[in-house]
Amino acid sequence: MVQQALPERGARLGRPKGAAAAQETVHGVVLLLPGGPETGTGRPSRLSVAAVLPLARRLVRAGRAEGLTAHVVHYRHRGWNDTAADPAADAEWAVDEVIRRYGDVPVCLVGHGMGARAALRAAGHDAVVSVVALAPWLPTAESAVEPEPVKQLVGRQVLIAHGTNDQRADPELSYRLAERAKKANRDVCRFEVHADGHGMHHHRSEVQALAADFLLGSLFDHRFSRPVEDALAAPPPLGLRMPLAAGFGSTLPG
Repeated sequence: MVQQALPERGARLGRPKGAAAAQETVHGVVLLLPGGPETGTGRPSRLSVAAVLPLARRLVRAGRAEGLTAHVVHYRHRGWNDTAADPAADAEWAVDEVIRRYGDVPVCLVGHGMGARAALRAAGHDAVVSVVALAPWLPTAESAVEPEPVKQLVGRQVLIAHGTNDQRADPELSYRLAERAKKANRDVCRFEVHADGHGMHHHRSEVQALAADFLLGSLFDHRFSRPVEDALAAPPPLGLRMPLAAGFGSTLPG
């Protein structure tokens, strides 16, 4: 008896939140890219998806009046998988799917850990206008075949935020990437979340407010908060080691 190979699972978008869910006109989309391990071709963990849902809800609340829709991207595989860079390919597919569903709308990619690296990689898609990379997991110089690319970030607005006590994704590596990206694109900033770890749980409210502030400014031309404006305008290292102040965002919408 001949056994037939099962078709490979495809990436998919999670249920819409925000304008599309309310059957309202969509004017902008944010795609949430969950974290994951370095390798693995099995099904992604449900916990990784659940981890980004609070941020998705926070962003949708902030962009309610602007017609924002959010989707969590469900990957084909749980890991990055070396040169396959599976989550980055899934992110590019997800942007194409957004355009198919909603037309020519601006897209912001928001990722955490491995998902942040995927967001940075997939930023070259024509529909992507901005990237929020939270605690991006990046390869060390010793393990990388070649330097992590940054040319795809040109013309995009990019925010990186990283906990200084992150034991899973080296914050110094995200600084070095931001430094290289800033040479080609002035619209890059990076915030340091002092004494926080990979999940940045101790300053979750501030991190979510920072992401919402950046999303509204980059997708819908809202004015950025003063700290974000200062970080974008300041040369390295100041604009790439901007401390995220306790209580940030307490007066922002959403």
